[in-house]
Amino acid sequence: MKLKELERQAVQVWSPASQYPVYLATGTSAQQLDASFSTDGTLEIFEVDFRDPSLDLKRKGVLSASSRFHKLIWGSFGSGLLEASGVIAGGGDNGMLTLYNATHILSSGKEPVIARRQKHSGAVRALDFNPFQGNLLASGANDSEIFIWDLNNLSVPMTPGSKSQPLEDIKALSWNRQVQHILSSAHPSGKAVVWDLRKNEPIIKVTDHSNRMHCSGLAWHPDVATQLVLCSEDDHLPVIQLWDLRFASSPLKVLESHSRGILSVSWSQADAELLLSSAKDNQILCWNLGSSEVVYKLPTLSSWCFDVQWCPRDPLVFSAASFDGWINLYSVMGRSWEVQQMRQADKISSSFSKGQPLPPLQVPKQVAQASLIPPLKKPPKWMRRPAGVSFAFGGKLVTFGLPSTPVHQVPQPCLRLVFISQVTTEPELLTQSAELQEALGSGNLLNYCQNKIHQSSLQSEKMLWQFLKVTLEKDSRMKFLKLLGYSKDELQKKVATWLRSDLRLGESPQSKGDDLNSNRQQAFSIQTSKHTTWEASASSAFFDELIPQNMTPWEIPITEDTEGLLSRALLLGELGPAVELCLKEEHFADAIILAQAGGSDLLKQAQERYLAEKKTGIAPLLACIIQKNWKDMVHTCSLKNWREALALLLTYSEPEKFPELCDRLGTRMEQESGWALTSEARLCYVCSGSVERLVECWAKCQPASSPMALQDLMEKVMVLNRSLELLWGPDGVSPGPATTYRITQYANLLAAQGNLATAMSYLPSDCAQLPVQQLRDRLFHAQGSGVSGQQSPSFPFPRVVVGATPYSQETSSSRLKFQSSHQVPILPPRPRIFTPQSSLVMPLTPSHPSPYQGFRMQNTSDYRPSGVQEAQPLPLGPGVRPGPQDSLKNAPVPKGNLQRKKLPETFIPPAPITAPVMCLAPEPRGVLSSQPAVPSQCQQPLEKINRKELPPEHQSLKISFEALLQRCSQSATDLKTKRKLDEAAQRLECLYDKLCEGTLSPPVLAGLHEIARCVDAGSSEQGLVVHAQVVGCSSFSEVSSFMPVLKSVLTIAHKLHV
Repeated sequence: MKLKELERQAVQVWSPASQYPVYLATGTSAQQLDASFSTDGTLEIFEVDFRDPSLDLKRKGVLSASSRFHKLIWGSFGSGLLEASGVIAGGGDNGMLTLYNATHILSSGKEPVIARRQKHSGAVRALDFNPFQGNLLASGANDSEIFIWDLNNLSVPMTPGSKSQPLEDIKALSWNRQVQHILSSAHPSGKAVVWDLRKNEPIIKVTDHSNRMHCSGLAWHPDVATQLVLCSEDDHLPVIQLWDLRFASSPLKVLESHSRGILSVSWSQADAELLLSSAKDNQILCWNLGSSEVVYKLPTLSSWCFDVQWCPRDPLVFSAASFDGWINLYSVMGRSWEVQQMRQADKISSSFSKGQPLPPLQVPKQVAQASLIPPLKKPPKWMRRPAGVSFAFGGKLVTFGLPSTPVHQVPQPCLRLVFISQVTTEPELLTQSAELQEALGSGNLLNYCQNKIHQSSLQSEKMLWQFLKVTLEKDSRMKFLKLLGYSKDELQKKVATWLRSDLRLGESPQSKGDDLNSNRQQAFSIQTSKHTTWEASASSAFFDELIPQNMTPWEIPITEDTEGLLSRALLLGELGPAVELCLKEEHFADAIILAQAGGSDLLKQAQERYLAEKKTGIAPLLACIIQKNWKDMVHTCSLKNWREALALLLTYSEPEKFPELCDRLGTRMEQESGWALTSEARLCYVCSGSVERLVECWAKCQPASSPMALQDLMEKVMVLNRSLELLWGPDGVSPGPATTYRITQYANLLAAQGNLATAMSYLPSDCAQLPVQQLRDRLFHAQGSGVSGQQSPSFPFPRVVVGATPYSQETSSSRLKFQSSHQVPILPPRPRIFTPQSSLVMPLTPSHPSPYQGFRMQNTSDYRPSGVQEAQPLPLGPGVRPGPQDSLKNAPVPKGNLQRKKLPETFIPPAPITAPVMCLAPEPRGVLSSQPAVPSQCQQPLEKINRKELPPEHQSLKISFEALLQRCSQSATDLKTKRKLDEAAQRLECLYDKLCEGTLSPPVLAGLHEIARCVDAGSSEQGLVVHAQVVGCSSFSEVSSFMPVLKSVLTIAHKLHV
């Protein structure tokens, strides 16, 4: 792919890798003349901005040079200073070496020339900066002259040693990339000399034994210190030789793909396997030295490219300077060549279109033939991640990294290590979880609760743990009362003390006599009990029949006042009026005594009247106890007395109603106290054993749950669950939705800390919720062989059939036979609101259970295309419609064309649709008529189809759509619209066939009913909106036979306002 271009007859050099922005320096090339025959030299610097889509380079600096250049090199010497861009060295004719300050060229301020030296006897064609010491510059010219320049002292250059014999030109110089004192030189005779600057002499000479090697380029291996490449410009031996100095008798590899002599090579510093070469055959090749193959090839150029260079900063970019006067910048990642040509053609057209616009220029055919430049066959190393990290399920951290050992020292094949470590971010959570697990396993929850009571600093938490502990003990109601501050023993002591104090204050002789009589009677009763039973009964009967002596006679009042009326009522046995008279006179004690003699109903009425008229502070409490109306008490008592209300429920309520009453009290405390009694409401839920309410109350107090808060909740939940299991058995406890959600959240948290076995133990085994089943499946398989004695859980994820089998007569017949033997379940009536599925990947099985769901899983390909995989929007051009591979029976074809055309023998089916079509525009009639007819189930003659009747729940669809067609036909005035409506009526038969077969998915059916509802309401515009939603969330093959025509009808109705 071409990125930039520059029209210059010049040599080139990139700015160092540390330089930003990236620059390209060009110097007028020596031994090249243009049509003006000018011999002036120019040094220019251009900024390379790849964000700019144009092909032009922006010139940032220019300088007139005294001579033209054979070679340019840009070093980083001085670039560490502020605003320093390095040094450019240029080799010219007559042994001239010039050094330039790149910063001064860019700023056009100070003098850019640092120094000029003319030590060489001929043209300076070879230059290279030392990669380790930027102040060392090597230069080579004629007569085997090599000088080492120190930029800090340019007065006297050094030599690497005595001149090599015979004397010849220096074609290339290159410093070793691993050892800083090693320098190599290439000579036209085909030899390469390796110099050691510490010994000041050549240490090895590499030469080809064929004596036909004419070296034109040299490059050291970026990573291996002993390997280098030489290229030959001889047309009879256009090869690149890879030498290893450890085996210098013959080349290690020979690359042969150029047909003529090679002019230059460049070794990528970012990927040591990539080598660029340009030759006289007008080709630029990129080699993979590992496999010795060409991995990238540019289209054949119009002239020779004499210099190619990788960009030091952007490893995928390289530049090429050719003899036709152009310098081009390319990318090895590949792109369409036609795009570049059309961009250039548009640029030319726009330059002439100031007056009247011109037609677009056509790209020449010979250029268009090479339409695509493929990228590298192998991903380059600079795209490789040097390190990577990813979190995995169960708190695992997966990391990898490139080995620190140099590439050439790594054995082949080398092992790449992937490290899996356990990450624990909540050590305190794991500690407390282990304590809870140990207590649950040992059953010693009483001590566990006692420890929690001692550890709790808040009084509310301490009270809650005390209540939880009581749930594990016997006689829990009485102990709950003690925790609330009500004890029977203490009450009896207080009452006895109070009565003694009253006796001391109000003591009288009569009371003493009564005490003596009672003591005497008690003594007689004790003596009597010593006799036998028949003797005692006979003796007592004798004394009972004796009439007491000296008793005062009493009178029955017969006056006309209240007492007289009361006497008459009693004499007549009318206890009801008698009780009414006593209540009216506020003789409540007499009324209660008489009501007891009159039966339970009369007693109840008397109690109600008494409680209603006696307005004392204790009256409501008496009413609750006597009437046992605990529900009203829960809803009407003051929340200040929540302890007393809970104590009443603990003392008097029936066991069956006690949990519900406690839950009501706790709910009222949450709702009416303004969060003041939320913590206390948890005590009510503990008493009732309502784990679900306890979790919901916790969630209100902890909107953003932390790991430790969740741990605290699970401790309470597990203790309360264990107490319920002791009461009702293990099968009597089933968690609710809120509890299941928190347990799943807690299990996820434990799994993230690596505690997989414990996390799995908390999950309910019989829960049908999908998240729980999925988590159980992941935990089971994440433990691997660590799970023993447990059965593998069922697969909790929906299965999607990927791929399809071609449509055949056998599968069609089997489907028809199956449908005839199984009744299709009746779908629910038309839904009120159509809600499309949010996921683009739709399961092939119905969402509702059906008696033939298992059969559909195995034979989905009978009537459906390949399943939708990763759904992505499919780009469609105008007039282009995708065709499914296996659903030709669903292709829309005009009803009148019933002839089947034979497909060619070499027919290749189109690629399967792997993404839903978001919106399909209706095809014009001309397009439909021009397409060949394809087999379609809905195109068979009517006499061959035994169409079933529409199911009752879908008959409204046909009625609505046919009524819409009739209204549109009546409102249409032109023949074209009426013809479209006639064709639409025929093509809608495909929809009715699918409705009869029952092959449409529930989301599509719901969408169709919603469209029909919009049609009945006269809102065609809303119907089009629903239509787009249905198409967007369904597979193309399922709806392609009727959805386009339905959209066409809705569009016509919208235009006609019907």
